[in-house]
Amino acid sequence: MKLGFIGTGKITSSVVTGICKSKIKYTKIILSERNKKISKQLKKSFKKIYIAKNNQDIVNDCNWIFLAVTPTVANQIIHKLKFKKSQVIVSFISTMNLQNIKKAVKVKANISRVIPLPPISLKKGPIPIFPPNSKVKNFFKHLGTVVEIKNEKLSKNFWSTSGMMAPFYELLRTMSEWLNAKGIQKDQAQRYITSLFLALSEDAVVNSNRDLKILVKDSQTPKGLNEQGVNELKKAGFYKATNKTLNSILKRLNKV
Repeated sequence: MKLGFIGTGKITSSVVTGICKSKIKYTKIILSERNKKISKQLKKSFKKIYIAKNNQDIVNDCNWIFLAVTPTVANQIIHKLKFKKSQVIVSFISTMNLQNIKKAVKVKANISRVIPLPPISLKKGPIPIFPPNSKVKNFFKHLGTVVEIKNEKLSKNFWSTSGMMAPFYELLRTMSEWLNAKGIQKDQAQRYITSLFLALSEDAVVNSNRDLKILVKDSQTPKGLNEQGVNELKKAGFYKATNKTLNSILKRLNKV
């Protein structure tokens, strides 16, 4: 199996890293050199990785093609490429629906939309797939938890929540810098905050069959620090703003 990646940004780097650390069997991975720094680093880090001179060479030589470019770039280049019916085409493009991808590809290939996030490099995290596809599922099950979606409209809700990754990291950064400003060394502050939220996330996963309201309640004591924290953030509109942002992202996605 030959895997080709058109686009070499953060997501491609994460997916390729996960693949190379997994039990997925492949003959080679061919990368576009759009981001020379990332492509060269991946080639240096792992075996059986090659860098193509152009995107058509990737399409010509690979069984699986991963579209990992921005929507703007996708509209500029995909329709110019000559794909094969026998290929599996996986799109990571957030604001390009399946119908438009099919129009751009122009052949009746096996096409899926997938939502990978950076933790896929650790073979962790959810991987939503639309439409359900056994080949694609069996591939990505080695890289995380596959969630098959039967309705593209519903899949946009998953895309929306994936847009909260950077806000999450911004929260970690804000708290780390607060500790740093209070006299804690930066590296120690970052280790503490990231370790804290890792532990909280793992606890939430273990208890994922329970209503999250229970976790919120159980983490508080009357007049305690956590009760103060959640009440003040509620009063400040923090959680309402989160919902508002999710709705705004979804509105953008619904326009495509």
